[in-house]
Amino acid sequence: MHELSLASSLLDIVHGYSLEHKFKKVNSIKLSFGELSGVNKDSLTFAFKALAKGTIAEGADLMFTLIPAVATCCACRRNFQPPGDIAECPSCGSQEMYLSAGFDELKLLELDVE
Repeated sequence: MHELSLASSLLDIVHGYSLEHKFKKVNSIKLSFGELSGVNKDSLTFAFKALAKGTIAEGADLMFTLIPAVATCCACRRNFQPPGDIAECPSCGSQEMYLSAGFDELKLLELDVE
């Protein structure tokens, strides 16, 4: 369950921002993560709520934006959503491609604070 370490890191980041910007309470945290990142938002929320008890982030809502997976064909440069286990470009049939979006772990986008 790497969500526990993600939640801990997120709280560390929030704490650092609170010292720098002098806020006392976090109302909500907006996050994004890639479709292929392996992040489970329910597990992350559970871990965050448990670790946030007694901190300025206790009771904060987590809001998530899921970034869809996008592959880019090396041959024709077309971007497309990889359809699961099929590993070829729908335009040219090439099997040479790379993931260009949707694989990132967690990103902190926005904090709503008091």
